[in-house]
Amino acid sequence: MGGWAKRRGANGDGRPEDQDSADGAVSNGAAPAPLTPPPADQPAAGNPPAEQPEPQDDTSSAVLGETYPRRWEADVVLSDGGTVHLRPITPADADQLISFHGRLSDRTRYFRYFGPYPRMPKRDVERFSTVDHQNRVALVALLGDDIVAVGRFDRLDEQDSAEVAFVVQDQHQGRGLGSILLEHLAAAAQECGLDRFVAEVLAENSGMVRVFRDAGYQVRRAMEEGVVHLEFDIDPTEESLAVARAREQAAEARSVHNLLHPRAVAVIGASTDHRKIGHAVLVNLLTADFAGPVYPVNPEHRSVRGVRAYPSVLDIPDDVDLAVVAIPAAGIDEVLDACLAKGVKALVIVSSGFSESGPDGREIERRMVRAARVHGMRVVGPNALGVVNTDAGHRLNATLAPRLPGSGRTGFFCQSGALGVAILATATDRGLGLSTFVSAGNRADVSGNDMLQYWQTDPATDVVLLYLESFGNPRKFARLARRLARTKPIVVVKSGRNAVRAGLAATSVQVDETSVQALFEQAGVIRVDSVAQMFDTALLLAHQPLPTGERVAVVGNSSALGMLAADVAQAEGLRLAAEPVDVGASAEPEVFAAAVREAALSDDVDALVTVFVPPVAVPGTAYARALREALQEAGIAATKPVVTTFLAAEGVPDELAVPGPDGSAGWGSVPSYPSPERAVLSLARATRYARWRAAPQGHFTRPEGIAAERARELVEASLTEGDTRLSDEQAVELLGHYGIELVAFRRVRSEQDAVRAATELGFPVVLKSADDQLRHRTDLVGVRLDLVNADAVRAAYADLLRVCGAHEVYVQNMAGRGHSCVIDLMDDPSFGTLVSFGLSGVASELLGDKAYRAVPMTDVDVAALVRSPRAAPLLAGYRGDEPADLAALEDLVLRVATLVEDLPEVRELTLQPVLASAAGVRVTGARISVRPSAATPDTGPRRLR
Repeated sequence: MGGWAKRRGANGDGRPEDQDSADGAVSNGAAPAPLTPPPADQPAAGNPPAEQPEPQDDTSSAVLGETYPRRWEADVVLSDGGTVHLRPITPADADQLISFHGRLSDRTRYFRYFGPYPRMPKRDVERFSTVDHQNRVALVALLGDDIVAVGRFDRLDEQDSAEVAFVVQDQHQGRGLGSILLEHLAAAAQECGLDRFVAEVLAENSGMVRVFRDAGYQVRRAMEEGVVHLEFDIDPTEESLAVARAREQAAEARSVHNLLHPRAVAVIGASTDHRKIGHAVLVNLLTADFAGPVYPVNPEHRSVRGVRAYPSVLDIPDDVDLAVVAIPAAGIDEVLDACLAKGVKALVIVSSGFSESGPDGREIERRMVRAARVHGMRVVGPNALGVVNTDAGHRLNATLAPRLPGSGRTGFFCQSGALGVAILATATDRGLGLSTFVSAGNRADVSGNDMLQYWQTDPATDVVLLYLESFGNPRKFARLARRLARTKPIVVVKSGRNAVRAGLAATSVQVDETSVQALFEQAGVIRVDSVAQMFDTALLLAHQPLPTGERVAVVGNSSALGMLAADVAQAEGLRLAAEPVDVGASAEPEVFAAAVREAALSDDVDALVTVFVPPVAVPGTAYARALREALQEAGIAATKPVVTTFLAAEGVPDELAVPGPDGSAGWGSVPSYPSPERAVLSLARATRYARWRAAPQGHFTRPEGIAAERARELVEASLTEGDTRLSDEQAVELLGHYGIELVAFRRVRSEQDAVRAATELGFPVVLKSADDQLRHRTDLVGVRLDLVNADAVRAAYADLLRVCGAHEVYVQNMAGRGHSCVIDLMDDPSFGTLVSFGLSGVASELLGDKAYRAVPMTDVDVAALVRSPRAAPLLAGYRGDEPADLAALEDLVLRVATLVEDLPEVRELTLQPVLASAAGVRVTGARISVRPSAATPDTGPRRLR
């Protein structure tokens, strides 16, 4: 059975991980091993079995280079927010393996080998470090140059099973390495054709048993002579995927938490020169009154800004959690080594000279990120503005922006440093308090996805704002945004539609605008076109409740402004609860307040818009006081949002602010806009978001009658021929594996064959040109319908031959009348596949009347897709027509979505025409092409981009 030993133990000390599992060593084998010291040259359980030959000594580096699976390398985030690098083991790791073994405690060795194993003889070192990456696989976790954990599996005689083992260095137990190694080993094992893992653990090692039990697999257990035998299938289950996602969220959120909540900060490159960025960031940290110590690092000066400086971060006497780096790119390697030795958890690199400067800088940036992750650190930047945490217990302003915004409950992420300065200033001017702010610059490591993971469980953040120029991992963004938006609104400005700036190009993927829009709609993201619109929307979301419906009341002292607000509301899909109320330009504050109170108390009103132009004789403050008191008396602060154009102010006027804990505008404050249009547009965005959030989430379901494995075999066989369009027979077979049946047809090349085929199929039939363009023309020039006998077939064949000039035609059963629809794919090389749906016809094609959804799709997504095109009412019985069978149409769409989710190599699929009627849905044509998929899937074990 091979492996490290015939019997293997687990976990060094049984300590649980952060809410999931424990780390250590896990044992495998078939019979208990004696718990006695092994001979000096033997592992604890004796010799490896004879059926597993020893590795050959003549394994050359060339052969290693050919077989080494570089795709298994990964940077991963641990449960405490630190990082390690995983990669397959190589013979060159022999010395590090011996050193790693020497650092293990006696208890960990006992659990790992079921007995003492004080030293690792040369024979075992060679065996453990030389594997074939197929039947024997081992992964090492590296922190710096040291191995801190090893996981491996060895194929058993059954060929589809392997025994699995781990061992984790004592001081790194409890960090989640056991569960991460299990995920990556399981993925590698599946790639090697394995279906099952077996393991054996000492009964006293409950922590390692928990690693397997809590991983989400269906684990079968048996105990004999103090050893627990475990066995489980490694195919991902819903539970195992949910466990992995939850651990991913917790780990990545923790890494961001470490970044935003440092106990001490070092400024590497702190300068006495006021013109240098190292001086600016130090001053901003000190001015913000950071709660912990700040250490300037400057080898040429004893102090900077009156604060004692140190020649190196290693000379700082206390621990350092965060280092802000403001030195040239060329010196970054030395900084990383020093920060590793110091135990720094995160870096913010504000200096430039990296990927934005060209190929050389891009290579420096790539090496820097890889080194930082191997050193256990997350990186913001480079070329970043920095990070902000306004919490009173931290007051962190590790940015180049001098103004720290007020405390609030809105989180902000952007990529542009220059824009970040303007954003922070605008937030302050408009009274929008922030909880946290991150400007990631080149976004080489920490990204918007990491921030979404953090804000998911951050109790200080209720609203999320994103300024995105590009995506690093769009499919992961879609998953995270969809989950977060169910509890916290996300407002996004997406620029970079035509190009991506140089600094982001190395870590960006181009996503088609249609894909972006479908992604945002499906995830419930509130998309806006400008930063001004973002702040307009955020002011409402941060201070007012979401509307529970679409009914809006308009109250004001100007009929012109009231009508303008009403017009915009109706144009945006809102409904007026009543005609706008105009109290008159000369109305006293009490009259104005009474009208507001009456509208707010109405059961027919879900939201309130007040438009106010100050009269000449009465100060505006009197009206503000009356408005605030009216709203308080109505008691609607928690149920109905209110927006206003009070004095045309932009932001939250002092007169309408409800002070928060720190004196800034808090919950219940009424946001004001310069114009009624902006006020109502913000309310409309919030209403649409509230409607999405209140709608059922739906379920990811798989239709019955799917033969996914047979479909996979067909596609893989087709891929051996390169990029290819499937033949008619292959397309019919592939669709059949997913329960999609085409109306029976034959492809013929002569008049006689056409008549024979029609007779076999049964009349009436249809004749179609084999030419795609002619067959799908709206004037039906390439189609002849309702052929009821052999003479009609002969005449139709001769007619098509004259028109098309080709002998080859399709003969197909007449499918019956119905609305002609088309289901097809839009292939985005970076994002993946979108499923589109629309009705056929000149008008629909000319206007682009199609709806799009990304896979995977819930049942709610499928229903929305079918009903989204503007022409969709035709399917529901428009003007008294008999409605089509929408349930059958949704089932067809779901089967297509399932097919392309299972088989991303299917890059083109068109079902046209699909005839939808009350009798059901008939698919009469299909075109399918396959080629290797370039999109990065959001699947597999946890790893950083």
